[in-house]
Amino acid sequence: MVLRKNARVQWRLLAAGLGCGLLALGACSGKDARKKDPPSQPSHATTVNYAVVTETTAPVAIVGTGTVSAWQDVPVGAETGGLTAVALLADEGQSVTQGQPLLKMDDVLLQAQLKQAQASATQAERAYKRAKELYDKGYLSAAALDQAEATEQTTAAALATAQTQLSLATVRAPVSGIVTQRKAVLGQIVQQGAELFHIVRDGRVELNMQVVETDLHHITAGMPASVTSESTGTVAGTVRVVTPQVDPSTRLGFARISVPWSSGLRPGMFGQGRIEAGNQTVMTAPPGAVVYSANTPGVFVVGPDGKARFHKVTLGEHVGNSVILKDGVAPGDRVVTTGAGFLNDGDTVKLNGAAQAGGEK
Repeated sequence: MVLRKNARVQWRLLAAGLGCGLLALGACSGKDARKKDPPSQPSHATTVNYAVVTETTAPVAIVGTGTVSAWQDVPVGAETGGLTAVALLADEGQSVTQGQPLLKMDDVLLQAQLKQAQASATQAERAYKRAKELYDKGYLSAAALDQAEATEQTTAAALATAQTQLSLATVRAPVSGIVTQRKAVLGQIVQQGAELFHIVRDGRVELNMQVVETDLHHITAGMPASVTSESTGTVAGTVRVVTPQVDPSTRLGFARISVPWSSGLRPGMFGQGRIEAGNQTVMTAPPGAVVYSANTPGVFVVGPDGKARFHKVTLGEHVGNSVILKDGVAPGDRVVTTGAGFLNDGDTVKLNGAAQAGGEK
């Protein structure tokens, strides 16, 4: 029994040792197998045509959209209050001149106060004259004369105030222009400071055209421009001013294009502006180089390492067989012109040296 038991123990030890040897052999063979795997092959470089971004001088037109507004929107309010509007003398769309009556309020009480002030002023003036004569003859003291003079001046000031109050009962146009709003209603009790009318000063309106920051330096006041809307068509105008600030969130500034009231453009309308900025130095490339990624235009620029990188660009107008690239590239950059739509950012490409039409290579 003891011999049999020892034999079984020896057999188990032999089997365990054999198993470990097989496992070690398997691990070694796996390691050798990995060493024998063939190396990965380099990715195939796509052959593409390309063009060089060139710098040239061309007439530049800057376009943008915006809202039409008044050059100066002048609110007209009441300088006195508590009176009833009895006559409306101007309405929306009417042309008015500076000082023209727009609204008349009930001034019966003010006229009565004026007559009372006039009577008091006349009486005080006569009393002062009599006091002056008595003083000159030595019958009146200087203090009494001073009192008479003070009373005369006080009543004169009260008369001037009454005259002013009466004049304020008639609301007049502070500037010449076009009445765009009439808030006053016949019969209303007008409160002091209440807005009654709005006037577009001199009838001048303008398009607040949004301009990307890279175009602002091309625009100066006085440049010829045009504004187009669905209701008026194209209207000639002039750049009045270029705003000195850019919105940091949108990177947009404003060019204000003045147009006449007779153009039919009115405050609140939507329009498209076009500014003729004259000859400017611009960068151009063939239109075939432009591709879109997430609705954003761009080009693939090939670097010294042979990799194509996507650069976002802002497009301008076409100049001959080329398109203006306002930003995103520099003169001398090599941009892919054929097959760019099939590339991914960072792809390795091989440039085709054969000459192509339109200055491409």
